[in-house]
Amino acid sequence: MQILNRATDRMTIEVLLVEDSPGDVRLTKEAFLEANAGIHMSVAPDGVEAMAFLNRHGRYSNAPRPDFILLDLNLPKMDGWEVLARIKSDASLRTIPTVILTTSEAQEDIEKSYQLQANCFLNKPVLFEDFDSLVKSINTFWLKEATLPRQMVYALSSD
Repeated sequence: MQILNRATDRMTIEVLLVEDSPGDVRLTKEAFLEANAGIHMSVAPDGVEAMAFLNRHGRYSNAPRPDFILLDLNLPKMDGWEVLARIKSDASLRTIPTVILTTSEAQEDIEKSYQLQANCFLNKPVLFEDFDSLVKSINTFWLKEATLPRQMVYALSSD
């Protein structure tokens, strides 16, 4: 029996990983694909690329709209807080669940992320086993149990 994602009524879940560390990208992709073969993960290596992807600019003109975003805070060109602020201030993007996944444990980083309307703040574990366990928890809660919002289409008005 095949189960469709409740949010999208399709088999593939689109995840955008915004992460500049090639090692963390590799680990995250491997862990998610092991946890859920129904995930298609796109990667943006910095904040500027993330916004281009989300707004379908330039080489991202045909990019899929993510069902879920994993966002690091410490990014080149545009930091994660700026990306988060732009996502949550854009009516066409704000409903995409955006989870902060970072090495920071600073209380001010946690508070600022929630003030900017992050859906969750998670610390990247150092040990692979712990990271793998965290990814499985993210997958279980956000991509299997939670009902994600359906993709919305916003028409541009010429008013």
